[in-house]
Amino acid sequence: QVRLVESGGDLVQPGGSLRLSCVASGINFKIATMNWYRQAPGKERELVALSIPDGATNYTDSVKGRFTISRNNAWNRVHLQMNSLQPEDTAVYYCNANYYGTSWWGKGTLVTVSS
Repeated sequence: QVRLVESGGDLVQPGGSLRLSCVASGINFKIATMNWYRQAPGKERELVALSIPDGATNYTDSVKGRFTISRNNAWNRVHLQMNSLQPEDTAVYYCNANYYGTSWWGKGTLVTVSS
């Protein structure tokens, strides 16, 4: 059974930091592209950051220089370090894994940036 379980979401003040984690089981993590998506209230889900198996990463423009995705293939974990958080970063953040044309999703973790 495939499971992606996110953690680390919280209420944080503008300018603060959070580290999200996703633990994967039931997939071949080493060959998976691991992604973090987010969905803000009333908006479509958007891709925030991705990590491909060779270690390369990419980010949506709005988080470049503030967010960092990292993966630990030995522990089947992917993290999203989020710095300089702003109210517009408020969203449910989802972990996603995909390979061979199949995609799996976690249930999400809520990040709220507010004073």
